[in-house]
Amino acid sequence: MSIDLQMKINSDIRLRTFLRENPIWYKRLNRNPNLFHEFNLAMKDKYKLKTSDRITKMLDNLSMIEAFLDVLK
Repeated sequence: MSIDLQMKINSDIRLRTFLRENPIWYKRLNRNPNLFHEFNLAMKDKYKLKTSDRITKMLDNLSMIEAFLDVLK
């Protein structure tokens, strides 16, 4: 794996953790360093860091608060 790619991965704890949990990415990134974008997307999918996941989580929290307020009425 190239030094540049190693530095990118080591700079982000989530990327490092994802790589340790999914060792197949060691082989994929060693063979083709251009797969870093797909690696990053896979990490965001697993840890639910995409924008759509954040919006869904916020809407779930709002509905929970709304249900709680309905109970208090």
